Amino acid sequence: MADTKRDAERKSGMDVDTKLVRELADMLAETGLTEIEVEDGERKIRVSRGALAVAAAAPAAPAMAPAAPAAAPAAQPAEAGADGADVAGAIKSPMVGTVYLAPEPGADDFVKVGDSVKEGQTILIVEAMKVMNPITAGKSGTVKSILVDNAQPVEFDQPLVVIG
Repeated sequence: MADTKRDAERKSGMDVDTKLVRELADMLAETGLTEIEVEDGERKIRVSRGALAVAAAAPAAPAMAPAAPAAAPAAQPAEAGADGADVAGAIKSPMVGTVYLAPEPGADDFVKVGDSVKEGQTILIVEAMKVMNPITAGKSGTVKSILVDNAQPVEFDQPLVVIG
């Protein structure tokens, strides 16, 4: 019976490597990405998962990357490791993308060092694949430092903001 199904798939031009699709889906879950596409000769596989809830809550995308702020870059805290990955209390990027500190070009930043924030409050945006993803405070507290600059590319799990 399995051979009959395979023959029918081949005749219809459909020869799906389900093992590869499952591996790509697992990779999506592990990395926090929303889409992966691989191409091997004539075969092309694209696996994506919806991010509708995030996209619906996100503000409109900036028309172009805003210019770097005139202020000095955010200071790195003394407790940061060489790569910044060991910052205690830091909110980390859930994805690879570009970070924006304000809701749109020319607007005030979501937060500044010294601001009080509440759990669930938007503190910045990470744009990934043209989707604006609000990053929220995981706890209430005071913004101790901002570890990124506006319009800076960020990596998965990179520390962004320290709340103490």
